[in-house]
Amino acid sequence: MAFLLDTHALLWWLFDDPKLSTNARGVILDPGNDILVSSISALEIATKHRLGKLDSAAPLLQDFSSWMVQAGFSELPVSIAHATRAGSWPQPHRDPFDRVLAAQSLLEGAPLISRNATLAQFGVTLLW
Repeated sequence: MAFLLDTHALLWWLFDDPKLSTNARGVILDPGNDILVSSISALEIATKHRLGKLDSAAPLLQDFSSWMVQAGFSELPVSIAHATRAGSWPQPHRDPFDRVLAAQSLLEGAPLISRNATLAQFGVTLLW
């Protein structure tokens, strides 16, 4: 089964942060699961790093693709369908990164590994 990582879950996995739930770790570790990483997460991480909000991401940003390959994750590019769904929802949620991740989760049928319960307003399946 495919699962999509929210950006914080991706970072917590890569940097072995104890904030990642035991349930999420189990899903990521299961070799039967395909773990997807959205290209929007790379944009979010790079943006937050540039703004000084994510200094720890410097090594990751030097070769993001290699980190994904080493982790065994698959890239999920942002398509026009993802972008239009994300931009069309009437919900007041203002974070464009979250909106795209929710659209990708819904359209790809991949539950979103996220502790952000507010994303359920988009009708996605959350796993934490």
